[in-house]
Amino acid sequence: MNTILVTGSSGFIGRKLTEKLRVNGFKVIEFDLPDGDVTKEGILNSMEKIDHVFHLAGKTFVPESWKNPFGFYRVNFLGTVNVLEYCRKSGASLTYVASYLYGEPDYLPVDEKHPVKSYNPYSHGKVMADNTCQFYASQFGVNITIFRPFNAYGPGQSPVFLIPEIIAKVLSPSEPVVKVMDLRPRRDYLYIDDLVDALLCSLGHIGGIYNLGSGYSVGVEEIIKMVMDFTGIRKPMEAKGTVRPNEIFDLYADISKAETELGWKPKISFSQGLQQCIDALKS
Repeated sequence: MNTILVTGSSGFIGRKLTEKLRVNGFKVIEFDLPDGDVTKEGILNSMEKIDHVFHLAGKTFVPESWKNPFGFYRVNFLGTVNVLEYCRKSGASLTYVASYLYGEPDYLPVDEKHPVKSYNPYSHGKVMADNTCQFYASQFGVNITIFRPFNAYGPGQSPVFLIPEIIAKVLSPSEPVVKVMDLRPRRDYLYIDDLVDALLCSLGHIGGIYNLGSGYSVGVEEIIKMVMDFTGIRKPMEAKGTVRPNEIFDLYADISKAETELGWKPKISFSQGLQQCIDALKS
C-alpha cells in the first residue's frame, strides 16, 4: 500500500495525518476545498490509482449545524456516499471518521455496541454516513474501518472549540472573567497525536468499528482550573446559564476493542495534552 488519498487534508486532523503519513514513507494525495466539491459525483475519478482513502472532509462545528442543517447533510452525508462510490469502483480501502454518534448514553463507558442516536443535525448526518459505510462494507465488499473518536483536541485546533477557547480566555488580559456556557458537561478528550496513531492502525487492517478516546471524562470547570494552575493566572469563572439543545452531561468511551484488536492505546494524558495546547497558544 503506497498511495493514500486524504480528504479534508487541510483540517485539524488532516494536517497532522498527512504529515505523519509522509514521515512514514507513504505517497499522499491531498483533497480539500480548493481541489473541488467532495459531494460532486465523479470528482475523484481523475485521481491516480489510490490504495487507501482517509475520509476526513466535512463540516465539524456542532452549533453551526443548527443554523445550516442542509450544508451539514450535504457535505457530511452525501460527500461520504460519493467517497464510498469511488472506493467501490476503484477497489480502494477506506478509513472513515465519525464522532458524536452516541447521544445521551444508556450506560457508561460507551462501547461500540451502544445504540447510535441523532441529537443534532451534525450527528444525524454522521449517523447516516456511518450506517452507509457499514452497508457498503457488507453489500459491496468495500474494506472499511470506522473510527468513532470522542472529543479530539490539540495545538492548532480552531478557537471556536472549548479547550482553545478556555485557554485563550485565561491568557487574555482583556478577559477579566472566564465565561462559558455551562460548567457542568464532562467529555472524553483524545489528543490529536493519539488519534492520528489510531488512524494509521487501519492501514492494511480488515475493517471494523472502533471507539477512540481516553476512557475517562473531564468537566468544563475542571479544565478551567487546570489551565489556571498551569499558567499561574487566577480569574473568576462564570457560567452563562445557557444549556445547548440536547446537552449531554457525561460521556466517555470504552476503548478496549481498539486496544485488543489494533494494539492501540492513548499515550498522552489529558494534563500533558493540555499543557502542550497552552504552550502552543503562548508561542
